[in-house]
Amino acid sequence: MACREIYERTSIRFYKNKPIDDKIEKLIEAAIRAPTASGLENWIFVVFKSEGARKKLHELILRGHIEYYREKSRVEKLKKKFEEGMFFAPCYIGVFIERKGILSKEYEELELKWAIESAAMAIQNLMLKAVELKLGTCYIGVANFPGIEEEIKEMASLKDCFLVGLISVGYPEEKPEPRKRRKSIEEVIKWV
Repeated sequence: MACREIYERTSIRFYKNKPIDDKIEKLIEAAIRAPTASGLENWIFVVFKSEGARKKLHELILRGHIEYYREKSRVEKLKKKFEEGMFFAPCYIGVFIERKGILSKEYEELELKWAIESAAMAIQNLMLKAVELKLGTCYIGVANFPGIEEEIKEMASLKDCFLVGLISVGYPEEKPEPRKRRKSIEEVIKWV
C-alpha cells in the first residue's frame, strides 16, 4: 500500500496565523530519518519563528520572486499576493549543510553533492510528515538567489554552511488540493 501522504502533498502558499510549535520537533525527527551519504548527517535545521525573522524572510522571498519573474505585470500581481499574506508562514525551516562534515579533500565536490542529496531527502521526509500532521509546506527556491542566500545564512549565524532549502510551514488557509502532474508516467520513464 502506498504512503497516502505522497499523493496528498502539495505546495501551500497561504497559512493560518496559528502556531505550530508542538509539531516542529516531529517534523525534524522525520527529516533526520532520511538516508544520509556516508552516514555524515551534516545537515542543520534552523527554525525561524520569531516575528522579526519571519517578516525578514517574507521580504527576502518577495525580493527573490521579483528578481525571478521580472515582468512588470507579473511582479505587480505577486506584490499584491504577498500583501495578502502569500508565503507568510508561522514558521520557516532552513535546511543547511555543514561543509566541515565532508570526509575527503579528494572527493570534496562529490561528497558535497551527496550531502545536498541527503538534505533533499530529509526535506521530503519533513514535508510528508507535515501532511500527516495536517500542516502545509512549500519549498522556496528563490531563497538561493545571490544576496538572499547570504542574508538567510547570516540570520541563522551559519555563514560557512550551504543553504539547501527554505521551507514555509503552517496550517493551510484552505483545504489542500494536490495538483495533477503535467507529465505522465510514460513521458518521464525510460526503460533500458
